[in-house]
Amino acid sequence: MEITRDTPLTDFPGVGEARAKKLEKLGLSAAGDLLACYPRDYEDRRKVYAIGEAPQEGRVCIAAMAAEHPRLSRLRKGLELVQVKAVDHTGALHLTFFNQSYVERAIRAGEEYIFYGTVQLQGRRRSMVNPIFERLGKQSVTGCIMPVYRLTAGISNHLLASLVRQALPCAGGLPETLPQHIRQSHQLAAVEFAVKNIHFPVDEAALDLARRRLAFEELFYLAVGLSFLKERRDQGGAGRVLPPRPLEEFLALLPFAPTQAQRRVMCEVAQDVTSGRPMNRLVQGDVGSGKTAVAAFAGWLCAKGGCQAALMAPTEVLAEQHFRSLTALLAPAGVRVARLTGSMSAGEKRKVRAGLAAGDVGFVVGTHALLSEGVVFSNLALIVADEQHRFGVAQRAALAAKSGEDVVPHVLVMSATPIPRTLALMIYGDLDVSVIDQLPPGRTPIETYVVREDKRQRMYNFVRSQVAEGRQAYIICPAVEDNTALSGEERPALNLKSVKTYAETLQREVFPDLRLGVLHGKMKPKEKEAAMSSFSSGETQVLVATTVVEVGVDVPNASLIIIENADRFGLSQLHQLRGRVGRGAHRSHCVLITATRSLEAMERLRVLASTTDGFQISEEDLKARGPGDFFGNRQHGLPQMKLADLTGDMRLLSQAQEAARTLLAQDPRLSNPENRPVWERVRQLFADTPDIFN
Repeated sequence: MEITRDTPLTDFPGVGEARAKKLEKLGLSAAGDLLACYPRDYEDRRKVYAIGEAPQEGRVCIAAMAAEHPRLSRLRKGLELVQVKAVDHTGALHLTFFNQSYVERAIRAGEEYIFYGTVQLQGRRRSMVNPIFERLGKQSVTGCIMPVYRLTAGISNHLLASLVRQALPCAGGLPETLPQHIRQSHQLAAVEFAVKNIHFPVDEAALDLARRRLAFEELFYLAVGLSFLKERRDQGGAGRVLPPRPLEEFLALLPFAPTQAQRRVMCEVAQDVTSGRPMNRLVQGDVGSGKTAVAAFAGWLCAKGGCQAALMAPTEVLAEQHFRSLTALLAPAGVRVARLTGSMSAGEKRKVRAGLAAGDVGFVVGTHALLSEGVVFSNLALIVADEQHRFGVAQRAALAAKSGEDVVPHVLVMSATPIPRTLALMIYGDLDVSVIDQLPPGRTPIETYVVREDKRQRMYNFVRSQVAEGRQAYIICPAVEDNTALSGEERPALNLKSVKTYAETLQREVFPDLRLGVLHGKMKPKEKEAAMSSFSSGETQVLVATTVVEVGVDVPNASLIIIENADRFGLSQLHQLRGRVGRGAHRSHCVLITATRSLEAMERLRVLASTTDGFQISEEDLKARGPGDFFGNRQHGLPQMKLADLTGDMRLLSQAQEAARTLLAQDPRLSNPENRPVWERVRQLFADTPDIFN
C-alpha cells in the first residue's frame, strides 16, 4: 500500500475503528498528522552490553542467546508468567514476562536476541522483568535512538512509533515553506531531513539539526503572525483618551497601602489610557499579588472620565466576588458597579442592561453573559478580562465590538499564571506585558509538604484538627471518574484518586461526621455554583474537587489544601492550586501526596515545597514540560508550539524574529510568489485567532 499524507490511519495494519478513535484523541487521523506528532523525549538504545557488564541504572540493551524454551505458568486467573534463561560468554540473564503468553512462542532456544530493560541483581543472579526484545539482526526498536511520544489510554509508545515509521516515506512529499534565502542564511536543514530525523534520528548531530530547523520554523511563523497582529492593533483605530487624574486620589480609596509594583503598573495603565492609543496590556502577577486593585484603578479612571468599563470573569462565583470587592471600593467614589450573570432573574438582567444602555452603570462585572445580544453599552472604554488563559482573543474581540463606535476600547488582561517573560512576549504577542512581582505585606506564608502514602492517616487527622479549629479544607483529585486520566501503559500500575468515588469513600469511611462537598467540571453550571457557594459560606467543611477550583475564588477561611497524585500535575498548576489557601489570617498548609517512584518527579515536587515564587516555579515547569504543555490547550487563542523551548532557545528566538522582520520589511503583505507558502502557514497557525489578515 502506498501511503500519502492524506491516507487515513484506518488504512494502516492493526488500526481498526476503536483504535482510530483513541488516536483521534491525540489529534491523529491521517498519515500527515503522524509526521507532525513530534516525540517528547528519546531513549538511546544504541549501546549493546554483555550480560556481566551491563549497568544496573536505567534501561539497557543486552545481546544474549535463549538457552532454553520459555516456560509458561498460570499462577491464577488473570495472571500468567513466562520465564526463560538467556546466556552469553559473561553469564546468565533470567527473564520474566507477566501476562505476555505470546512470548512462549516468540522466543526460540538457540536464537540470539537483543533484550531492552532494567537489570536487577539479586545476589549474583541477574534478571529483567518484561523487557522489549527483538531477534539480533532484525531490529527496529533496539540499536537506535528511540522516540518517546505523548500517549493516551489504549495507545502504546511501541504502536505509535510503528505507525510513524510507516508514515515516514511520505515526508519526501512535504512542501518546503521556508524561503530558500532564509534556510541558507540560517543554515537550516531541508524539511524532509528534519521530519525524518526528529522521529528516528541517525545520531545526536542529526537530531540537533532536525530540532533546530523545526523549532526555528515554529518561532519564525509565530513572529510573522504576531507582526500581523500588532499591525492590525496599531491600525485598529484610536483609543479613547481618558482625562488623567492624580493616582493618590484613587489610593485614598484603598483599605491598604499598595506595593511599589502595584503603583508601577497603575502608572503604566494610566499612561496607556491617556495616550490616545488603545491599551492592550497583560498584567500578570502571582496569586494574591493584587491584580484586582489595578483593574479597579483602570475602571475608576474610566468611570471618572464619563465612560464605562466591563470586567469579564470565567465563573459566576468569581464574578460575584469581584462585584462585591469593586462595589465596596468604588461606591464611595460615586462609581455605580453592577453585575450581569446567567443565573440572575430576567427582571434583574433587564434592569442592568437598561443601566448600561443609558450610561448609568460605570463598571459592570459579568461572565460570558456580557457577550449576549441584548447587552448594549452607552460608552464602553475599557474591557478587563480575568484569567486570560480562559479567555481567547475571540471573546475579547466580541466584547470590543459592543462599544459600537470607531474608537477602540482599552483592553486589560489579568493572569495569575506567572509566565517567564520571554514566553509571555511570544504567547501574548499582541499585548504589552506588566508584571506585579511583589506580594503585599502580611500575606500568610503557606507551608508545603511532600507526603508519601504511608502518612495518609496522619493527613486525615490533620484535616480533622483544622476543621475542629473552625477552618475548611480542599482535597484535589486528578480525575473525575475512575481511571479517566490513565494512558494504556499506565492503567495497571496507577491508582488515581477520582473525585466521585473518593468523595463517597471519605464521607462514608473517613469523615462521616463532617460536611463534604463535591465539585468537578462535568457538573452543570448551577450545580458548580451551588457547590462553590456552599463552601464559600462555610456550610461545606471539606470540598473534594478537581482542578476546577484553580481559578481564583477567595475563601479566606480555607487553611488546608491536599493534592492527591500530585506528581500528575504541572508545577505551575500545583502553585495555582496552592494559592487557594493562605488568603486569610490563619496559618495555611498545602500537602502534596504522591506514590511516585520517579526521582525526577519527587525533585519537581520538592522545588514547589521549597519556594513560593511563582516565576521561579514557572521557569522550572517550562523546562520540565516544554511550552506545548505549559498552558494545556489553546485557551488563549494564540498558537501552541511543539518544539521551540523558550527558556533555552533565546538565540534561536531572536534569529527567527530578525528573519521575520527582514522578510516583512521586503514584502509586508507576503505577496511575492516565493513568500506565499509563509503566508499560508501563518494563516493555518493562527486559525483560532479571528481576522488576523483582514
